[in-house]
Amino acid sequence: MGLANWLTIARILLVPVLVICLVYNRAILALSTFIVAGVTDTMDGYIARTRGTKTRLGAFLDPLADKLLLIASFVTLTYKFPKILPFWLTAIVLSRDLLLTVVVVLIMLTGGQLNPTPTWLGKLSTVVQMLTVGVALFIVGSGHDFWMVRKGLLVLTASLTVGSGIQYLVVAPRYVDWGSR
Repeated sequence: MGLANWLTIARILLVPVLVICLVYNRAILALSTFIVAGVTDTMDGYIARTRGTKTRLGAFLDPLADKLLLIASFVTLTYKFPKILPFWLTAIVLSRDLLLTVVVVLIMLTGGQLNPTPTWLGKLSTVVQMLTVGVALFIVGSGHDFWMVRKGLLVLTASLTVGSGIQYLVVAPRYVDWGSR
């Protein structure tokens, strides 16, 4: 197992650290943890691409690590600070991920093979979700609410999340191999 996969595993291990920091009101430490997780995300992708060490494990773990980090962040921030990160946005983010997971499971249960590739809108949605969490953590840690920036990010995050969910549902049949059934 290469360095890129170890960095991804480190990112997964940072998820409970982030949640614990938030639960115990250590917002600056939570923000620092989130930043370190973001740096490992950038590093593992860069290392895998430049060294030619992309693996099936990495292709599975990297998006899983992103989802775990984002879901834990959204849920914990919404629970602890609902005025900063509202429930409706967390519901949209979780609903999209749940819907896509159900679609993948249904395809697999019916004998299909799914070989997904991230779309530009899906990647942009993930980046904006990360930015939204980062801004929320900064607001919680600093006590300064940049409400116009935050409100704009909430709307942008919701729009991109819904849009990418629809895009994935539309393009998913292209990646399905139903075999000779």
